[in-house]
Amino acid sequence: MLSAIFKKEQDAQAMPESTSTGLWQLAMRRLKRDRIAMFSLLVVLFYLLLLVLSISGFIAKDWNKEVAVSYAPPSFINTAPVPATSDEEKQAESVVLPVNPADPLKDVIAELNAEIAAEQGAGAIDYYGVTDPLAEDMRIIDQQLGGQLLDQESELKQSLIFGADKWGQDVLLKTIKGAETSIVVGLVAAFVAVIIGTLLGAFAGYFGGWVDDLLNWFYNIFTSIPYLLLVLAIAAVLQQKGVLSIILILGLTGWTGVFRLVRAEYMKHTAREYVLAAKAIGVSNLRRMFVHIFPNVSHIALVQMSILVVAFIKSEVILSFLGFGVPIGVVSWGSMLNEAQSELILGKWWQLAAASIAMAILVTAFSMFTDALRDALDPKLK
Repeated sequence: MLSAIFKKEQDAQAMPESTSTGLWQLAMRRLKRDRIAMFSLLVVLFYLLLLVLSISGFIAKDWNKEVAVSYAPPSFINTAPVPATSDEEKQAESVVLPVNPADPLKDVIAELNAEIAAEQGAGAIDYYGVTDPLAEDMRIIDQQLGGQLLDQESELKQSLIFGADKWGQDVLLKTIKGAETSIVVGLVAAFVAVIIGTLLGAFAGYFGGWVDDLLNWFYNIFTSIPYLLLVLAIAAVLQQKGVLSIILILGLTGWTGVFRLVRAEYMKHTAREYVLAAKAIGVSNLRRMFVHIFPNVSHIALVQMSILVVAFIKSEVILSFLGFGVPIGVVSWGSMLNEAQSELILGKWWQLAAASIAMAILVTAFSMFTDALRDALDPKLK
């Protein structure tokens, strides 16, 4: 009997202690089981890889270089004219004036036909003594540029994979470079908005009282104005077109949703036992706010940031489309759509299609991944 009890105690001691599963581990398990979420994550990571390669200069470095003729069509719809045969070329090049035997000028016409035939046979063109006054200057400039200027016209491509715009720029490279601008604006502006909203929400929810009243009054001012109208008004007042200006405009106006959620979480956690115990042993307010409480509400900030990235990418596209976004010389999906509206009238639809499809794929993938992340981090689904 004693040996059996002793054996049970040994077996119990040999068993490993079970560790409690945290919120982040449960979230990763749920995400791995969701195939749509993982596929969306792969799409987002692919865009982020393009962003890194574009910033580092490995791809889309010469996006603004003229590499094709104006409005060169995509390769899959290129309808280049069929080269003429030798007989057709000779017939097209041969120019003979008709001669009427009764015409008193038949001798003059015959002499002109003889001169034309001689010029076509020699392959030379007589400019009758007229010379190009800029020929010598162009030759000197071409020598300074390494012989690329005079041969550029002959090197321009007649079609590209996704076509060219009005200036002969590759639409594919332009789309990748535009993705760099739009994604950077979305990520950085969302980070700024989350930082502002988290800080203000933490102070309002933790301290309460007059601090909460003051910050709520500030919050009500921003939410009383329609978001798009507020963004356009600030952009019109600043009158500084640039990526940094767009980031500040979006970041300083998009923090209200984060503030509301973080404030509610801090109000709930402030009255819990672990915070009261930390207060009893003399832990400072800032340490209780950002060391004890914030790790338990950080998933709220992460989900809100992923939501704001999508919203700010669309906001940047709207601002650039309306002329309040990126300056001249900087490309984004919004500026491409702005150019495409005039091209669409001429039947040149490929720039509009490239920017719209690229933006739609990223926004859809990011939104689906955000929904899956929000469900995975929901404590009620444990």
